[in-house]
Amino acid sequence: MSQLSDSDDTTPLLGDDSSSDASQDEDYRSRWRSIRVMYFTMFLSSVGFTIVITSLWPYLQKVDDSASATFLGWAVAAYSLGQMAASPIFGTWSNYRPHKEPLVCSIILNLLANVYYAYAYLPRTNNKFHVLISRALVGFGAGNVAVVRSYVAGATSLKERTGAMANMSACQALGFILGPALQACLSFIGEHGVTVTVIDLQLNMYTTPALLAAAFCFINIVLVVFVLSDRTIDHIAVLTSNALFFIVMFIFAVFETIITPLSMDMYAWTRTEAVLYNGIIICCIGLQSILVFIIVKVVSVRYGDRPVMLAGLVIILCGFFILLPWGNHYPKIQWADLKNSSLVGEMNKASNHSAEPTGCPYEQTWCQYTPSIHLAQFISSNILIGVGYPACNVMSYTLYSKILGPIPQVRGLHGNGSVALTS
Repeated sequence: MSQLSDSDDTTPLLGDDSSSDASQDEDYRSRWRSIRVMYFTMFLSSVGFTIVITSLWPYLQKVDDSASATFLGWAVAAYSLGQMAASPIFGTWSNYRPHKEPLVCSIILNLLANVYYAYAYLPRTNNKFHVLISRALVGFGAGNVAVVRSYVAGATSLKERTGAMANMSACQALGFILGPALQACLSFIGEHGVTVTVIDLQLNMYTTPALLAAAFCFINIVLVVFVLSDRTIDHIAVLTSNALFFIVMFIFAVFETIITPLSMDMYAWTRTEAVLYNGIIICCIGLQSILVFIIVKVVSVRYGDRPVMLAGLVIILCGFFILLPWGNHYPKIQWADLKNSSLVGEMNKASNHSAEPTGCPYEQTWCQYTPSIHLAQFISSNILIGVGYPACNVMSYTLYSKILGPIPQVRGLHGNGSVALTS
């Protein structure tokens, strides 16, 4: 049985068989070019998730008035379910074939899914299901993060790995920042925007972000095809690590799902206001996350990865606990859907502005006896979750990469791109 010979902290898992200084320098440069492509791929995965998340609820309401808040939950969950289903598929694929194959196929799927989302208004019926399917396909394409994480883990030495994983998490956080920020900027296009008649495309604040994400995917495909140096490693995962990663992403998905409808119900924001204000809020806590990543890298060296992750989970728990309602102020109740009320008719006649209903829908009876969440509570909760989530995120990546271990696959470099074991 072959064994690794005298590997140390400075030896990358996916090295090459050449020992000359020139070859090592070129391999180093090629290795880090490829790692940076993986950073960009992780960044785009985050952008694909967040660039439409604050406008998803208003978009559903616009394209299909039968869409409910419950359906919004399914539409958001579709992304995560698609990613969960795709991750083991792409991971297994990359074990037996070059990394470029699953990466390029997944990114192409992501590109097409974003275009599909932009055209979800076009069918005459069941538009909400087209939105849901498109989000599931975007999530399925984002399943390539399993390939990205394992590639970076294998292309770095043990000494480099924590820093590389932190950088990858920072790229993910940057995607979470720029996604809502881009959506907030594009909200000024408005709900109507312009129509490109030739291709029957409406360019508005809902469709333009998805098309921008599709353009990013095209750039990513070019980089993967022409820059990525293909390497293959074995996926050795521990159930606990995967469970922790699932919990962290589940928490963030719940937070992202409720933030827009919650703010619209509690503060009577219009669809445009909700997209703009929530985009700004998430952008700010994303910037905060960058600072957290820098602090986490220092703190984890002193106290260890697991204590930092536990502290992050406690902070997130406090963030959700703060959202408990209290006081005597209640949300504004929508009256626009009470079509048989003469009072509503008089109010509509007297109103000179848009008839878009704002506030808590009257059929949500809990709004009548549940106190409104104060804006200070809402912002404080965002700040705490913005501290706890990135800490947990980078630690889950770091723990996962360390669990992969320093032993590559037995298959040799020649013929399939894997690294041969030395005797």
